[in-house]
Amino acid sequence: SLYVSEYFSQSAQKLSFYSWYGNAKLFHFHVPEDTVLLRWLLQASRGKGPECTSMEITVHFRYGAPPVINPLGTRFPANATVRPSYNISITLSSAVQNTTFVNITTPAAGDWFIAAHLPEAAGRIEVKGFSTPCPYMFQADMFVLRLTDMPVLEPGVAMPQTIVSPAKPLHVKVFVPKHAAGMRFELRSCVTSEQKSCTVRVVLGSIMLPQSFQRIITCTGNVNCSLALDSPPWEKWLQIMVESLGAANANVSVEMVASFTACRPGSTSSFLNFSSLNQSQAGPRPGSAGAAGSSTLPTGASRNVSNKRSFCLQNQPVVREDLDVVSVRYRLLNGPSVPVHSVSPTLLLLNLNTGMDSGGSLVVSLLLNKTSVSLGNATVVACVSAASPVLSLTATQNCSTAFFQGYPLSVSTSSAEAMLIVLYPQTDDWFLSLQLICPKGQGECNAAEAKVTVFAYLTPCFNDCGPYGQCSLLRRHGYLYAGCSCKAGWGGWSCTDDTKAQSVGAQNLATLLLTLSNLMFLPAIAVAIYRYYLVEASVYTYTMFFSTFYHACDQPGVAVMCIMDYDTLQYCDFLGSVVSIWVTILCMSRVKKILKYVLFILGTLLIAMSLQLDRRGVWNMMGPCLFALVIMIAAWVYHGVKRRHCYPSSWKRWVFYLLPGITLAFIAISVYAFMETNENYYYTHSIWHVLVACSVAFLLPPRDKHKKPWAWSQKLTCRYQICQNDREELYAVT
Repeated sequence: SLYVSEYFSQSAQKLSFYSWYGNAKLFHFHVPEDTVLLRWLLQASRGKGPECTSMEITVHFRYGAPPVINPLGTRFPANATVRPSYNISITLSSAVQNTTFVNITTPAAGDWFIAAHLPEAAGRIEVKGFSTPCPYMFQADMFVLRLTDMPVLEPGVAMPQTIVSPAKPLHVKVFVPKHAAGMRFELRSCVTSEQKSCTVRVVLGSIMLPQSFQRIITCTGNVNCSLALDSPPWEKWLQIMVESLGAANANVSVEMVASFTACRPGSTSSFLNFSSLNQSQAGPRPGSAGAAGSSTLPTGASRNVSNKRSFCLQNQPVVREDLDVVSVRYRLLNGPSVPVHSVSPTLLLLNLNTGMDSGGSLVVSLLLNKTSVSLGNATVVACVSAASPVLSLTATQNCSTAFFQGYPLSVSTSSAEAMLIVLYPQTDDWFLSLQLICPKGQGECNAAEAKVTVFAYLTPCFNDCGPYGQCSLLRRHGYLYAGCSCKAGWGGWSCTDDTKAQSVGAQNLATLLLTLSNLMFLPAIAVAIYRYYLVEASVYTYTMFFSTFYHACDQPGVAVMCIMDYDTLQYCDFLGSVVSIWVTILCMSRVKKILKYVLFILGTLLIAMSLQLDRRGVWNMMGPCLFALVIMIAAWVYHGVKRRHCYPSSWKRWVFYLLPGITLAFIAISVYAFMETNENYYYTHSIWHVLVACSVAFLLPPRDKHKKPWAWSQKLTCRYQICQNDREELYAVT
């Protein structure tokens, strides 16, 4: 045998603390066919700074789709099927780097996904630039060992093979045709080179994480050893590994054979399919995957019980309609209702094998027409499975195929609705099987028929993450997948977990605190107008207005009001906040008016540019503040040298205005930079609003001495007064 090794690598990614699925870093690999050994090389590293501590990295693996994970222990939506992902933990303690290997023998060919993340996020809101987070990096590389000349086991043909040693097991493969109802593998002979009986282990199937359904049998002696499989995966290569359990230096000769049981699907003339396809006006082209092999029985034949017995299933034509990214709708050509009988299952094909469908949620909904069921105690049992359908639901009602555990559903007259949500369905052909079952035996159901309305679709996020979540489309290279980012304390995969949810009253309180706290700028505006600082008062009014409506629009719950685009409100709020600090410090410097207004305009333009580059950077606020402080200190030093005494000269100005204002400003900066978290944001940020507004009112300098206070009676009188004419009229008496 000729083995070929291949190496696949992807760039390292910086890990994040986990709060939602978007924090998990995804790696997407494709394992080629005939791979007998897969080795993952996982490399984790951290920075060398003092802020870097010991950390545990969780790595999840899954075949066919991204892993479904739940690090926070939240609840999934109702009717969602969840199977725990396979994961390992990598610890970074004293070592800066950690290298871990994960080996998988006979892996399934196709897409494999790895997701890595740090522990749960602390919830603290960090201002960009105040602290330097420790970088934790993760990189996944894949090594595969592939067999280039793997022998092909033809159905019904015995194949003799030799196992050289236990260290080199025998690998063969067999192709499973479409409509294969069952497969039987038989090991007819097994002898050693010394003509003695041998012991071998036969493994059918490949490993698919998180769950693997490999079939293993151990054959001892020179007797026939067989294994039967129900519903093997259609149109796929099935890998078979035979390894010797005997002596290390003995060759083992085996003879094996595989046979299949064919399933005859119910079909009609293609004319019926084409006529239905033309009526739909939006179906795929003839011969496409959505309509291939999909047909139905004529009306007369569907009611003929003897005719139905000759078929193992009844196909219903389904059209796949692509709506958007990770958004597909499945439409039945013969209407949303499908007939279900007891003799053979009704089958619907849900095509999810494009490679870009595994990043959403598959939703299957069943609705039973109660008037269509002639037997009141009958039940329609359904099963959703991948790779191959379940062809017999009557015997044991077991929703499983040879290598896949399906998802069961059932509807009856007492419970006419059923729904199934498959999160991140693996890339494959999915099947929906429906069959009518009677409690007293299938004999009484032979002539019965049930009408079931089927709705099936693929959506990026189930229910669009609800009212307290936002559906985000995530990307890793060319692969797209979706995740829900929850708000207002809600959690879970689809933001349906209300364990820590805020009540409506708490949401209204948060909105009122964050908006009404901006009214504390009114005293600062009044002080600025009273002291003739009209430009500064205009800036404070602008800041108060946009901060109020930005926080009214920024709320995560139902108490939201947006008067314009969210991004515009956020930008104006940030711009007003920084410009308010800028003009206040420049006003305190008491420079000449012409220079002050030039600095106002120039600084505002530069601040607007810097906020456009990085809106949340700390230097967008600290830079203008420090530069304005330098100007203020220089101006105060100049005034002090010129007057030959300390400036400002009044101790009352220092004690009653400057020191309280500076104290309030420092407390506000401390609250903003070090105390805000996701839980206390609504009141800590409100405190920030109040402290900043009060500090501005204290720090504004007094008005110029040559300016008189506002005297409204004098300001409103005219410059020219109307004088009264007291001149007496002279009358001539005649």
